Amino acid sequence: MLQTIFSAIAVYISTSIDYLFILLIIFSQAYTQKGLRQIYFGQYLGTGILVAISLFAAYVLNFIPQDWMIGLLGLIPIYLGIRVAMGSEEEAEEEEVVEKLESRGSNRLFWTVALITIASGGDNLGIYIPYFTSLSVSEIVIAIVVFALSIAVLCYISYRLAKISFVSETLEKYERIIVPIVFIGLGIFIMLENGTIQTLFGL
Repeated sequence: MLQTIFSAIAVYISTSIDYLFILLIIFSQAYTQKGLRQIYFGQYLGTGILVAISLFAAYVLNFIPQDWMIGLLGLIPIYLGIRVAMGSEEEAEEEEVVEKLESRGSNRLFWTVALITIASGGDNLGIYIPYFTSLSVSEIVIAIVVFALSIAVLCYISYRLAKISFVSETLEKYERIIVPIVFIGLGIFIMLENGTIQTLFGL
């Protein structure tokens, strides 16, 4: 059991460390309690979908997708980054990027976080699928519980870092530059890392 716990922690940390900076940016722009909840729930949904896909692929399809196909998920953060960069002057007010997602009684922030989690963690499937294949049913349950606890810890650390005055002030001041660069850069990195761009240009 301890071995399963430690291995699950190692797998989660190694595949989710890139979420830290992304969540830090998002938390720094969340101004309401509802917004904070949507970020947490979005992170849980995104990771849950990745785990579900991994389990389905490992035990039902016995299929590991090709890297270049996973890399197509990089289009999601690229699209979101372009939307922020191309926003109108009215939307350029530093509070409105995430505040608009929090308002109107919608769950847009929730779905945005979930999509970014899936996109930036798409290449995790190559690790999750063989990892879950090596576990028994009881070990899978333990691993999922560890993942759930780790998500809460990751979100809390990101939230606390985002509330440090220097960090939050810097991100708020330059968010119209930082957010598009991070999202678009993340998307390009995902596509390059998985050979998607190389494959598409090679067609």
